[in-house]
Amino acid sequence: MARKQYVVFKLNGEEFGINIMNVKEIIPYQESIHVPDTPHFIEGIINYRGNVIPVISLKKRFKLETGESTKETRIIVITLEDKDIGFIVDEASQTLYLDEDEVDPAPEIVADIDKKYIMGVGKLGEDRLLILLDLEEVLTREEKDEIESLEDEMEKIES
Repeated sequence: MARKQYVVFKLNGEEFGINIMNVKEIIPYQESIHVPDTPHFIEGIINYRGNVIPVISLKKRFKLETGESTKETRIIVITLEDKDIGFIVDEASQTLYLDEDEVDPAPEIVADIDKKYIMGVGKLGEDRLLILLDLEEVLTREEKDEIESLEDEMEKIES
């Protein structure tokens, strides 16, 4: 039986999980520099280990209510198509393992989040559910291209 490890994070009190194999690092939140003429859910750019990376607000991407950042706010850095991208979350609380039989397919009606982002729902005990996200699907091909051109522009400025 396949067993996978997930990073658990929160958005507006709801728990989500992403495959730990997608996660490069979890860093404390830092203010980003806004870049004009980018999609509404791109908060801006930050300096991550000497490289400029885009930072995406998952709340804005999923059309959830946004609020102020707190001392618990984190940026989850992932590598998507050989590019590092940061995702802002309210809190990154833990990692855990789920067996295949503990994951159900995404239900037809899932809260306020588009179903294409959701790989499944993890069942943790009797009353705890974990929405498992597919970060590969969070951005459309056009949005990935737009982020890549943004990164290219930033590299030109750095040189």
